[in-house]
Amino acid sequence: MSLSHKNLPEELPSPDSGGCQATREILDRIGDKWSLYIIASLANGKRRFNELRRNIEGISQRMLTLTLRGMERDGIVTRTVYPTIPPRVEYELTELGRTLLVPVMALVNWANDNRLAIAEAHKRFDDAREPDER
Repeated sequence: MSLSHKNLPEELPSPDSGGCQATREILDRIGDKWSLYIIASLANGKRRFNELRRNIEGISQRMLTLTLRGMERDGIVTRTVYPTIPPRVEYELTELGRTLLVPVMALVNWANDNRLAIAEAHKRFDDAREPDER
């Protein structure tokens, strides 16, 4: 599926506008190594910390903690602590976080749809380079 230029706004933001800055900041968040995995894990509801850790292969406890904390700071995830013994902590997407699912899934679908074309472009580029440039 390709979009035509008709679907773009008439005026795109200039590179130095606040819109580009805000976009860069959220892309930095969701473009890190673990945030997309966490968003996907929370898409269907609340999850406990260890449940997230078990579901996301390769993530350390420290990285899960840091990533969740950053997402909580950005308003994407909420953390609820229940006064039980042992303590129970659950994470879920906020309303703002749920609105992120549509554009994130569009990006995931675009990446999947274009994976082969991107791999072919990489190969063409790499094959065209001089041996000493590699």
